[in-house]
Amino acid sequence: MAKKLKKSIYISLSVLIIGGIIFYVFNPLGHDRSSDSMIYRTVEVSRRDIGSTVFALGIIKPMVGAEVRVGSRISGVVNRLRANIGDYVEAGAVIAELDDAELRARLAQARASLEKTNIEYEQTRKVYERQRQLFENQHISEYEFDVAQSSFAAAKAQLMQAEANLELAKIQLSYATIRSPTSGVIASVSTQEGEAVAAGLAAPTFVNIIDLHRLEVHTYVDETDIGKIDIGQQAAFTVDTYPGMEFPGKVTAIYPKAVIQDNVVNYIVTVEILDFKDRILRPEMTANVTITLEERKGVLAVPTTAIYRDRGERYVMVPEGDKHVRKTVNVGWRDGMYTEILEGLDDGDLVLIADTF
Repeated sequence: MAKKLKKSIYISLSVLIIGGIIFYVFNPLGHDRSSDSMIYRTVEVSRRDIGSTVFALGIIKPMVGAEVRVGSRISGVVNRLRANIGDYVEAGAVIAELDDAELRARLAQARASLEKTNIEYEQTRKVYERQRQLFENQHISEYEFDVAQSSFAAAKAQLMQAEANLELAKIQLSYATIRSPTSGVIASVSTQEGEAVAAGLAAPTFVNIIDLHRLEVHTYVDETDIGKIDIGQQAAFTVDTYPGMEFPGKVTAIYPKAVIQDNVVNYIVTVEILDFKDRILRPEMTANVTITLEERKGVLAVPTTAIYRDRGERYVMVPEGDKHVRKTVNVGWRDGMYTEILEGLDDGDLVLIADTF
């Protein structure tokens, strides 16, 4: 009997303790932010620029045309390669030289053929001029004049063909010297000196060149935010290699096709880099991007942590003498750090931010 009574007492005490805990947790008075369990610091109400933003991760990528694969249009052996990874090259700089002995021989052959054809042309032209004078004086028949005229036209065509062959030989010889079509940094080298390259349907690649001043940020925006993004919106991003430095940008394109990774739907938004700030950015760097949706300038604002909510009413704590008084406010935009105050406070007022201890 005593054991049953003792057990009942334990159960009753347990119920009372649990009930007290539940009452404390769910009783709003138990969490009154104006209670003595808070330490307050004052913050002045001031005017500032605030805006709604979207945060997303991105990757720095070369723009279209900023990465060029330089190859060879002819087959041959690489005599000299003047390219190392990381070198900066100007547009028109020599990157590689192929063995051009055969091409020079073809050029000499084309020049000799042109010279021979030119001699034949001059001889045929003189015959034609003489036959034309004789025909005009009626010393030869029309048939003989037609033969001379046809021979002259054929000689002229052969001369034009010889000149074209010479020009083609010069062009092919120029292909033996491979030049950079753009300025940039050499990103990779795929051919070595002494290798034989064969030009087929696809030109063999010698080097990849990237213009590091023509980069952009590919930002992966969640499907819930993509409807808020418009071309022309201002953006800013940071990279880990330059901590604390923010690079300005602008939205230039929104890809229509989604990128799905781990069942998360994202859309690529390209951000133009407006100012490199004399820093070197490289492809594949991770960027933390902030896109400004709308900005309000010079609005009255307080830190977001200074605003509390109770049953749908927003209020702040303000000092009045030795007391902390609750004051209702009407809020507007919020950008995470600060919240716009529409009514309830004036410029220069002091509000309290509570820090628990």
